[in-house]
Amino acid sequence: MVKAKLEECGGGGWTLVMKINGNKDTFHYDSKLWTNKNELNPLGGKTLLDHQETKLPTYWSTPFSKICLAMKIDSQVKSIVIYKTASSLYALIADGSQKNFTQNLGRQAWKDLIGQNASLQTHCNREGFNLKSPHYHSEARIGIVSNQEDDCVTPDSRIGFGIGGYPNGHNTCGNVASAGYHPDNGGFYHSWA
Repeated sequence: MVKAKLEECGGGGWTLVMKINGNKDTFHYDSKLWTNKNELNPLGGKTLLDHQETKLPTYWSTPFSKICLAMKIDSQVKSIVIYKTASSLYALIADGSQKNFTQNLGRQAWKDLIGQNASLQTHCNREGFNLKSPHYHSEARIGIVSNQEDDCVTPDSRIGFGIGGYPNGHNTCGNVASAGYHPDNGGFYHSWA
């Protein structure tokens, strides 16, 4: 297993599961890589936090009680820890059903993961796994979706991993917020590895 030390996640050893380049559509919300047990570029798992995308067998074979999610923006790495117990990340995601975190992190924790340019709409703020609106708006395999209306029917902003949907379904990791739908820090589409 590939082990990485991430001090931002409380130190200790972490088992690498996957790396996503947000500018590529490899890990889009609808990608079969989220729902199958196929490896992708296993050699990319040896290079740690760079732009080489990878999906390792640890995705379906490693039980956990917490997950460290990291984003590299320019040369700065920021991370957050999600508490959830499961037999594997595959077990949480592959069936497509929405699942909550053990405890929500809150809007600001997700925005801090991106930095000062992060933007979300002010309502909904649903966090979890397999977030998907009934109208194909914001989606996230792991993350937060937000809306300008006081509901979660048509969220137009998101921060997360394995993202997709309206507006701009091309970003797969990072932050999407549409200016026309009242995000709190301006509208933009950002992708990060």
